[in-house]
Amino acid sequence: MNDADCCKVGTLIGKYDLDSPRTADDSLDDYLLSRWLGDDETQSVGYRTLTEWFNKRLLKKAYDGTGRSAMGNRLESDYEALTDDGLVKMDTIDDLEADGIDAEAVLDDMISWSTMRNHLNECLDEKKERAEAETNWELTSVEIACDQTKQKVESALNSLVSKGKIDDEQDPDVEITVQLCCTKCPTRVPFDVAMNRGYVCADHRAETEEKEQAVIQVNDRDSEETFYWATSVPRQQMPSFGV
Repeated sequence: MNDADCCKVGTLIGKYDLDSPRTADDSLDDYLLSRWLGDDETQSVGYRTLTEWFNKRLLKKAYDGTGRSAMGNRLESDYEALTDDGLVKMDTIDDLEADGIDAEAVLDDMISWSTMRNHLNECLDEKKERAEAETNWELTSVEIACDQTKQKVESALNSLVSKGKIDDEQDPDVEITVQLCCTKCPTRVPFDVAMNRGYVCADHRAETEEKEQAVIQVNDRDSEETFYWATSVPRQQMPSFGV
């Protein structure tokens, strides 16, 4: 397949000169397929795992181009900061730019899991049968909702273009993202980021939240005494959704 016939993933593979981490005989597409489908060496992984791996490869390439060290967990911590919101993200961008890395450009190049899904299913024309036990209806529901929303927005956009309300010379595209919002502070993170790391806000994770004390009262009929047991009940963080 020519790069012109491929999606953003194919374009980025050429732009960053990405190759397979295994052997020179394998292309990066071969590697992505083998990890997604699973082979003799690796267990099958999902779109989000491959998306995070791919985005980190882009960041690593940017490091290599400027000589920035990726020793230890520096790449991991930088990636987590860049895909988060708030001052930490801005500080990381400034730090990268001080080393000559255009962090904003790298962020623009990073892909979503739906782009990875499209690349595997459409560009590479591959399908994977999911086992019944591995089916995750929650993620599928979010995916379907995003696809339906995108279709409706695209329909409205086409109507606005035809009415001359929006200039079509720039060929605008529609991208739907879901963000999870912390109910305790303004922190917002993309849905796939929260799924990968298992929480929305590091400062208000459920296990670090201050616990409330609940008291259970039991009356002893024989002695006419009242007993109390104190139990710890952790507060549950219920993130809100924003599209």
